[in-house]
Amino acid sequence: MATLATTVNGLNLPNPFVIGSGPPGTNGNVIGKAFDEGWGAVICKTISLDADKVTNVQPRYGRLRARNSQEIIGWENIELISDRSFDIWVDELKAVKDKYPDRILIASIMEEYNKDAWVEITERCQDLGIDAFELNFSCPHGLPERKMGSAMGENPDILEEVAGWVNAVAKVPVWAKMTPNVTHIEDPTRAAFRAGCEGVSAINTIRSVLGVDLDTLRPEPQVEGYTTPGGYSCRAVMPIALRMCMEISRVIRDEFAGRTLSGIGGVETGEDATQFILLGADTVQVCTGVMKFGYRLVQDMADAMLAFMEQHKFDTIDDFKGHSVQYFTTHYDLVARQAEARAAKKVKSANAMIQDDAQWSGDDFVDQSDALARG
Repeated sequence: MATLATTVNGLNLPNPFVIGSGPPGTNGNVIGKAFDEGWGAVICKTISLDADKVTNVQPRYGRLRARNSQEIIGWENIELISDRSFDIWVDELKAVKDKYPDRILIASIMEEYNKDAWVEITERCQDLGIDAFELNFSCPHGLPERKMGSAMGENPDILEEVAGWVNAVAKVPVWAKMTPNVTHIEDPTRAAFRAGCEGVSAINTIRSVLGVDLDTLRPEPQVEGYTTPGGYSCRAVMPIALRMCMEISRVIRDEFAGRTLSGIGGVETGEDATQFILLGADTVQVCTGVMKFGYRLVQDMADAMLAFMEQHKFDTIDDFKGHSVQYFTTHYDLVARQAEARAAKKVKSANAMIQDDAQWSGDDFVDQSDALARG
């Protein structure tokens, strides 16, 4: 019988579904709610030693809806890390672990470029009994001016140095959360693994401008008429996240066997989560999806993934993890494979009418595009 239970970096999870760092893990009460609903693990909202530097604004969310529909397909936030004092977090993290000793609680931490601060927050958090760390090298807004978040994650040398500070004192697994705002996500991934991280998480939100209000001519979300670029999430980012997770998976397969990946980006269903695992993820994080649908989302996700596993006769997550990575190749190889297949069949492709750019015509452009998509 198929099971969703899985072990990642020595952590025993009842399922691979993880609450991603953000509002759904913003205090002890909601973390407990997530465990009660059945989430496999929870990553708390990112904390730091000094919350005085964190001041949020309102509104701080913007939502992109599909045309002619109320469906939310994109979500931008300009929200900062936790504004709650570290002392409060100490009490609440300890209380959560006391109440849920067998559940996986992961601390998301972020500091400035200061070794003493990173060492202190690591040692103090692990003394509370947390099960793992996620290092926030990826927040795209709000604190990069302090050399925090993505300002570190975009520089593999700095990321490797800081992750090394943490790994030197950490007694539990350490994941580094990757920023997508780079050209080659493989580079910071390699840096994290060289520094000793057991895993990486990918991706955090994409630096973005949601849009401009055509009545006020002001960009959204407006705060006293102004805004700042924010982090883009939700369903629309999933294809980008899948691509980057696939690239990370190949790095793990080829260079860092045994390291792990927690996939993130637009996950709202069990089918979404399954795709991340097929591309090499060990666990799958959900943040915006919980903000849209609530904590009970995990129950539907679990049912859908189990149905997939039973359909394909997979007993465990490991049975299909990374299965689809093998089907990625180069464009040069695609051309060769298609030529070989057509020669073998001795028939023309259904899309043979478009063999080169000169054959496109304006009159039936949409039909020709549809044919190429169907091919």
